[in-house]
Amino acid sequence: MVTLPAKPAPETVGHPPANLPRPDSEVIFSALNLGKTYQMGEQAIHALQDVNLSITRGEFIVLLGPSGSGKSTLLNILGGLDRPSQGSARFEEHELTGASDNELTRYRREHVGFVFQFYNLIPSLTAQENVELVTDIVAHPMSAQEALDMVGLGERLQHFPAQLSGGEQQRVAIARAIVKRPEVLLCDEPTGALDYATGKLVLEVIARINRELGTTAIVITHNAAIAGMADRVLHLSGGRIQREERNAHKLSPGELSW
Repeated sequence: MVTLPAKPAPETVGHPPANLPRPDSEVIFSALNLGKTYQMGEQAIHALQDVNLSITRGEFIVLLGPSGSGKSTLLNILGGLDRPSQGSARFEEHELTGASDNELTRYRREHVGFVFQFYNLIPSLTAQENVELVTDIVAHPMSAQEALDMVGLGERLQHFPAQLSGGEQQRVAIARAIVKRPEVLLCDEPTGALDYATGKLVLEVIARINRELGTTAIVITHNAAIAGMADRVLHLSGGRIQREERNAHKLSPGELSW
């Protein structure tokens, strides 16, 4: 599944038309009639319903909506952490929906970097060692030094998580996500546990990775101000994409205010 041949020609998948990519763009993710239903006793909870989208290589996407709108469910399906109940989801030319557990594990390992609200660092390991945990399982990683340099922590390699601020710990988590050179960076409320100033520093790092490495970035948030730094904003409510916005002028994280 995940030993990728030459890139396919651009596709156009998805409805409504607002969710289609530009004609000259290369689709990296597509979803068609995607749905996820959880059974809670006799009650069916529809976390996602009839989601159709296309995301192109190098885009910066913000999934915006309140708690329970389906943002995390959609991100988890795109990241191979969850399976839909109906519809299809594809990464490049590969169908994720029907992939085996082993294929999804390999997909996550080789192609996706994850950043979560909580940093999930190992307290007994230094920043360098936390990042190096990932380098042993991928073919062509950066060095831990290079990844930590990218997030502005090149001088903090030997510091343990308890010796770092919350924002620094989140940046170590981002370094760990990008050290394997993923094609996609999926961020679930990456600033949710941070104060205003520190959150903007973390967003600066994500924007830099998207800009300099060409990594497709998908960030989910309930903070509408963050939407200003995206190429596209997908507004979710009730498990559906209700509308889309394109930013004619993207803001830098330093220009954001909330």
